Amino acid sequence: MATRVSDGGAADRQRAAQRAVTVALVRDMRRLRRLIIPSRLQASVPDWITAVRALVGEYGSGSASLAADFYEAQRVAAQVTGRFTVPLLDPPPDDQVDNSLRWATKDLWPRDPEDPATTAAQKLPLDTRLDAAEQKAEAVTQKLVTDQGRGTVQNAVRQDRQAVAWARSAALGACAFCRMLAIRGPVFKQDTVDFRAHSGCHCMAVPVFKGQKFELSDKAKEWERLYQQYAEGHSGDQLRLFRRAIAEHG
Repeated sequence: MATRVSDGGAADRQRAAQRAVTVALVRDMRRLRRLIIPSRLQASVPDWITAVRALVGEYGSGSASLAADFYEAQRVAAQVTGRFTVPLLDPPPDDQVDNSLRWATKDLWPRDPEDPATTAAQKLPLDTRLDAAEQKAEAVTQKLVTDQGRGTVQNAVRQDRQAVAWARSAALGACAFCRMLAIRGPVFKQDTVDFRAHSGCHCMAVPVFKGQKFELSDKAKEWERLYQQYAEGHSGDQLRLFRRAIAEHG
């Protein structure tokens, strides 16, 4: 008898576990803000970037380990044969982390307010710019960390002969883009290049194995109904119409 798998249930529990990782990440990042000394930005911001990079490596490994445990549990539940060891995704390159953090802090540097190239954000008080930089840095690092978990599942599907695809599991309050991908079910194959996640995204990848029957969760079935009623068939305009349908009827 075929086993069943869904974008809810175990996937929701995995999402909660991954969110706990990013909550701890943000907590520790906020403790590191003291490393940024306003009077010594040129010297102190690089030290802060180095410290945050270490956190990304630490919590990214935790995210990957959680994802590996999730994958193995899903494999057992699918009752497939053969052994498979889930390879953990490598952490992002240092340059990728550094560039993300430099982008987050780009408005901190003093600019001539009379210079036409100076943006409105760069004219704000330094404390305001520090708060904005902190929020941007938290967003990009949360994505870098959670991507390690998502990538671990995706890579496992690619290498495991018993896996046939993965489905996207979106959170209840996910954006229209994520919901639209989630209702497609297990259409993402081993050769899918990336997860297409955005900052603040809490979507998970759910592995589907040979002989399994995939079913949308109740929340995803409702998204599917809205999509079919209000957006399907409107080529090039589906996302806008789906977003409006969620706002009006979701």
